[in-house]
This record gives sequence, C-alpha cells and structure tokens, in this order.
Amino acid sequence: MVDQDSALLHAFVLDGQGGARSIDRRELDELQLGAQESLWLHWDRGQAQAQRWLRESSGLDEFSCDLLLEENTRPRLLPLPDNELLVFLRGINRNPGAEPEDMVSVRIFADAQRVISLRLRPLLATDALIADLCAGKGPRTSSELLLELARHLTDRVDDLVAELSEQLEAEEDRLDSDERYRPDHGLMLQVRRRAASLRRFLAPQRDLYAQLVRSRQPWFLEDDGDYWNELNNSLTRYLEELELVRERVSLVLEAESQRLRERMDRIMYRFTVITGMFLPLTFLTGLLGINVGGIPGAESPTGFFVACGLMVVLAVAQLLLFRRWRWL
Repeated sequence: MVDQDSALLHAFVLDGQGGARSIDRRELDELQLGAQESLWLHWDRGQAQAQRWLRESSGLDEFSCDLLLEENTRPRLLPLPDNELLVFLRGINRNPGAEPEDMVSVRIFADAQRVISLRLRPLLATDALIADLCAGKGPRTSSELLLELARHLTDRVDDLVAELSEQLEAEEDRLDSDERYRPDHGLMLQVRRRAASLRRFLAPQRDLYAQLVRSRQPWFLEDDGDYWNELNNSLTRYLEELELVRERVSLVLEAESQRLRERMDRIMYRFTVITGMFLPLTFLTGLLGINVGGIPGAESPTGFFVACGLMVVLAVAQLLLFRRWRWL
C-alpha cells in the first residue's frame, strides 16, 4: 500500500533568507512556523492519501478542496476569504515520451505563510525551485515562492517557442533556396497544432498574471507586482510569437500551393501552344490522305514536295504569329 510519505512529494520550511529545510510527513502535524518562516507542501494529487490529507487535515474548506482536485482545469485565479488564493497554472510537459504542448497542470493554494501545490505528472519547474532553495538562493516568503514557481513555468515556454521557430525557419530556408523543394506537410501541421495548443492555455495564464498584478494581497511584497507584470509581458511576447508561427506556416503552405499552380499553368500553356501549332498541320495531312481522285498535284512528280513546302510555310507563319501575339 502507498503511504502518505510517497504522496507528499516535497515538504520544505522556508527560513526567510532564501534557504529551506526539508521535513517529512511525521513532522507536519506538530509543525510550528516561526515569524519569518513559510511552509511549502507539494503533493501528488493522483494518490488517495494526498486527497484524504487535503480534505481532512489541510484546514481548507470543501469548496477549495473540490476545485484543487477537479479533473480538468484551465489557468485561473480565485481569491478566497482571509486573504487566501487559489491559483491554477500550466507548464510545458517535458516528461519522456510526452508531447510538450500537452501541458502539465499545477494547482496551488497560497496564503501568508503556506503554499500547497498539487500535480499529477512530474514537473521540472519544481525541481529547479528546489535546487534554488538548496543553494540558499530560493524564495524567502510564500509570495516569492508562488512567483518563482510561475517564473520557472514561464521560462520553459521560451524553449518550446524557439524550437518551433527553428523548425519553421529551416523549412523556409529550403523553400527559398530550392524552387523544386516541397515542405514537409506533416511537420507544418505539427508546428501549427503545437502553436494552437500552447495558445489555448497560455492566453488565460497571461490574464491570470495580469490579475495578480492588480490583486495586491497584504502578504505580497512591495515589488511583487512588478515581477508579475514582467511575467505577463513575457507571456504576451510568447503568444505573439506563436501567432506569428501560425501565420508563417500558412505562408509556407500558400507559397507551395502558388508554386504548384504556376508550374501547372506553365505546363498547360506549353501543351496548348503545341496543340495549336499541330492542329492546322494535322488538318492538312488528314485532307491530303483522303483516298479520292482530283487532289491538286496528284499527277505531278513535284506535288509531294510542294505540299511539304506549304506545310513548312504554314508552320513558320504560325510561329511568327504566335510570337507577335506574345504567346511564345
């Protein structure tokens, strides 16, 4: 049977100086925080022990627990009484074998001295945050902890947006350098799908950051609003780049379609000109091949050469006429 120690992934008491000490599940029940200390609990919400602790021992009301444990969520911010917050964030899924745009959800309850976060799948942002705490350069308060977690989630968006842009740029360069190159339609559709999937969650997350700028909880530090505003600006830039990626994909596919249309037009044009040149000659040869008497020149020994000469003259005349009309 899985115990609560495995359901509780991480438990840290922040010392208010950028460092933290790790505690286990047994210390949690009797824990008394100091004036400058804050508590961070990170749970695996997929385990029944985490759900039981949240409902029975966390001190949260049933409404908050239901929201933190619901299956499908989008990024949003919900202020609670007593200056508490529920924050739902999304992060890039960098787990092995996973699609990056299948974003990982992290649900957070936060107040002046406590942050409770829940996730279903592993999240690299928490590993980076723990590394900062172990190095003594981590967040000092619960407000900074919330801010740093959001920052690590946002920074990883930049890597994926850059990756999509590089894939698209390589296709554009090949298309420009080789007139006969045909873009990889599977790659183009994958890039467009990823951009659309990212926009689905990043747009409301940007709005969430804007709400936190205006929220001004009493336990927020004075300059927290500036940092939330910077995260909002970063997500706005990423969203603009994703929109540009979608437009560039459309332009690549449109350029390929235009090239195919132009090539088909040239082929049909040449075929039409050749058909127009041979149509009168075909008519003459068919006329002269009729097996009836009375054909002019039939009795003359030079009749065949005269007929050939007339056809040559007709072909030259057609060629000159087509050039004059700029068909050739």
